[in-house]
Amino acid sequence: MFEELLVNALIHRDYLVSAPIRLFIFDNRIEIISPGHLPDNLTVEKIRLGNSIIRNPILVSYAAKGILPYRGLGSGIKRALEVWPEIEFMDDRDGCFFTAIVHRTSVKGPISTPSSPKSSLKSSPKTEEQILALIRQDPFVTTVAMGAALGITKRAVLKQIDKLKVQGRLRRVGPAKGGHWEVIE
Repeated sequence: MFEELLVNALIHRDYLVSAPIRLFIFDNRIEIISPGHLPDNLTVEKIRLGNSIIRNPILVSYAAKGILPYRGLGSGIKRALEVWPEIEFMDDRDGCFFTAIVHRTSVKGPISTPSSPKSSLKSSPKTEEQILALIRQDPFVTTVAMGAALGITKRAVLKQIDKLKVQGRLRRVGPAKGGHWEVIE
């Protein structure tokens, strides 16, 4: 779902403002700062209710054709809020930017501590369950989004996924791009 926020920043930014989209990754949060405030009478409250206004219709039409990861007109923020209901949105009309802040959960200690070949198939039960919970919520979730949600690297997520596959608890259906995850109960 983190991907949804990045795509929104690219598609809905104000291209008349000469500034880059900025992405800041902190231990406790991720901030996406997009040039331009919300258009017309759109407010943060209206966004949370599912309202949207297309600022750049030509970009939206290209995204809908598959150039960017895109899953439906005007529904990206709604899907992101389903995964992270505590996302903060700030519309700074004076500074002319819009910010989305995703608060991260921190993972304390090592993800796994293999001491022998047999124990290398084990991983942190907490992290395993968190990954499986994210996949149950969104079978199309990316490893980057999982890492952002859990506060770990993509590499650490891939390591956990490999262990879950070996344990017979998870499998990938379809290609790396365009496929989805399936939790085996």
